[in-house]
Amino acid sequence: MFLRLAHQHRQFVQDLVMNLQALAIVLERRGYPASCYTCGDQMNSASFMVSLGDNHLIRFLVSDYGITWTEMRDDRELMKLEGAEAINQLQELANLVKESTSASSGNKTLAKKC
Repeated sequence: MFLRLAHQHRQFVQDLVMNLQALAIVLERRGYPASCYTCGDQMNSASFMVSLGDNHLIRFLVSDYGITWTEMRDDRELMKLEGAEAINQLQELANLVKESTSASSGNKTLAKKC
């Protein structure tokens, strides 16, 4: 049972890393400085960052050790979430990207909502 759970966890992290890479590409195309760095070919960890302007930075880290979402403004930490809460916040960001893309209202909509 534990080996199966370990395999599922590794697969979950790999899927999350691939989605972070895709989100970084979409944000870059929309004009936001974004990056997603991974370590090695295993895709078992990633560091995702995006700047939403006005010194508003989001950092999302994923690894076998945990998942964290950190939101900062003017170099001060506004919010730090872990685990499922961090993933929920990431989904909120992805939803905002979808909404702003479908509404064709420009880049400023995303920055205002976050």
